Amino acid sequence: MSIRGSDSCAFVKEKLKRKKIAVLMGGWSAEREISLLTGKAVLQALKEEKCKVIGIDVDKNIVENLKKYKIDFVFLALHGPIGEDGRIQGLLEILGIPYTGSGPLASALAMNKIYAKRIFSEQGIPTPPWIVVNQLPVTSHQLQGLKLPVVVKPAAQGSAIGVSVVRKKEELSSAIKKAKKLDKEVLIEEYIPGKEVTVGILGERTLPIIEIVPKSKFYDYQAKYAPGGSEHLIPARLEKKVAEKTARIALQAHHALGCRAYSRVDLRVDRRRQPWVLEINTIPGMTKMSLLPDAARAVGISFNQLVLKIIKYSV
Repeated sequence: MSIRGSDSCAFVKEKLKRKKIAVLMGGWSAEREISLLTGKAVLQALKEEKCKVIGIDVDKNIVENLKKYKIDFVFLALHGPIGEDGRIQGLLEILGIPYTGSGPLASALAMNKIYAKRIFSEQGIPTPPWIVVNQLPVTSHQLQGLKLPVVVKPAAQGSAIGVSVVRKKEELSSAIKKAKKLDKEVLIEEYIPGKEVTVGILGERTLPIIEIVPKSKFYDYQAKYAPGGSEHLIPARLEKKVAEKTARIALQAHHALGCRAYSRVDLRVDRRRQPWVLEINTIPGMTKMSLLPDAARAVGISFNQLVLKIIKYSV
C-alpha cells in the first residue's frame, strides 16, 4: 500500500463531503498550548480541503458540544492526559462517533510509559533498563543495575514535561520530586548515549527516520518547541542496515501496544548501533515544527495530504 502523494486523498474527501467533522484540541493538560497549535493547523488544512469542520476547545461540556454540533467524525488533536490516555477515545466509543488514531487501550498503554515498557520487555523489544519509584527516598537497592546518567520521567506525561537527566546521585531526589508533581509514579531509566531518532508510522508503513539534534544537551520542552531549539536531519545519519532495523523495531513497538492509523516512535540508537525504544506518541504534534509532518514531507506528502491520510487509515 503506497503512502506517497495524493493517491487516495480525493477518495477520502469524497467520503467526508457529507460529514460534520470536529477537531478536538486544547483541553486542560500541561500540553494545552501545543494542542491548540496542532488543532489550529489541522483545522486550517481541513478547511482548505473544503470539509465541513469546526474546532472545539475541549472542556467539561464536551459531550453537549458534540451533540449540539451534530458531529459525525472527530480528528483528535488533544495532547497529554485526557486526549492521549484513552479517556476521550472511550467517550467517543460510547457516543458512537468515529475518530482518528488509536483506540482506548492502545492510547492508555502508550501514554503510561511504565506499562508500555512492560509490554516492550515482554515482547522482546529493546528498551532501556528501568525502575519505578512511588516514594522517596530511593534506596541503593532500588537503583541496583542502573548506571548513571539516568532519565527521570513522570509515568504519564508528554512533550518532555517534568523530565530530567540526572548525572550525579545528589541530583536524583530533586528530579524525582519534580516528576512527582505531575504523576504519582515516576519512571527512572538508564540514559542511552547516542543518536536521538524518531520514526513516524502512517498506516502500516514507516516514514523516513528523523535524527534530532537539540541545541541544548537534552531534547527537552524548549528544544522541542522553541524556534531553532533543535535540528531535524532527514534521513537520519544511520547506516542502511541500522536504519532498517530501527524502522522494524519501531513498527514492532507500534503493533505491540495495538496502535492504529498512525503514531510516532521515539528511540535512541547507541554507539554500538543498537536501537532502543523510549516511548510511543499516539497523537504526535502537527505544528509547523513537528516531526511527523517533516517526515511525511520527505516522501512527497503535503501537510493537507497527511491530515487526509490519517483520517483514511483511522476509518
